[in-house]
Amino acid sequence: MIDNLTASVTAIMRRAADVAISPRYRRLEAEHVSEISADDVVTIADHESEAILAEGLSALLPEAAVVGEEAAHSDPTLMRNLGDALCWIIDPLDGTNNFAAGRPPFGVIVALAEAGETIAGWIYDPLTGRCCRAARGEGAFVDDERVRSLGSGQAKPVVATALATVEPAMAARARNLFEPACSIVDTARCAAEQYPRLALGVNDIAFFNRTFAWDHAAGVLFLNEAGGKAARYDGSPYRSNDDKTGVLAASTPALWEWMRELLKAM
Repeated sequence: MIDNLTASVTAIMRRAADVAISPRYRRLEAEHVSEISADDVVTIADHESEAILAEGLSALLPEAAVVGEEAAHSDPTLMRNLGDALCWIIDPLDGTNNFAAGRPPFGVIVALAEAGETIAGWIYDPLTGRCCRAARGEGAFVDDERVRSLGSGQAKPVVATALATVEPAMAARARNLFEPACSIVDTARCAAEQYPRLALGVNDIAFFNRTFAWDHAAGVLFLNEAGGKAARYDGSPYRSNDDKTGVLAASTPALWEWMRELLKAM
């Protein structure tokens, strides 16, 4: 089923990017950006992209529920559908804060879940046209090239973390723990970019506290199918329909286990 869907899903994502996102990049009017929290915004591009994606994906699989980020913000009861027999999960514009500020990275994310387990995922970069994709048990691909996650190869693992957004005392403890053993870099603030960075050897380890399905369902599958490891901090699998928080992601299972042991000192 997934092989038959991939070309169509990618085409729908590209259309959403071409129609709703790219024409507004660095051309957003002030009235087209709304603040939804102290550190988060939504734009007209998010809403228009989601409408295109929802319509197109529903036509591909009419039997599947659709849970989009913006629709779920308006109606949180839609989250119940994440455990349906089949469910499309949509992030119409991941990295909206970056997009609204006129800088990369940002992307479009689509996942297909079966009773809460992701069975396929697509991550599209509107600026480059790169499409990262994976299907359960079938490997991970960037466009048509199969990828294998091997890590950065650096002597000190490259750890992406947003310490600037963490409570100062906790950030200080984290730095004291990580800096002797790791190279710390800023997170991309965009799951559509962070998971590819792990699979493609740019970063070795990343932490995610908020783990909404639209941000993570596709990326977790992509990294795991590439041979890396993304899971809850306790090692349990990520599921789109649970209410747990936190994901530890690493470019190899060995690095995941190493960081899990290191974190025990926190």
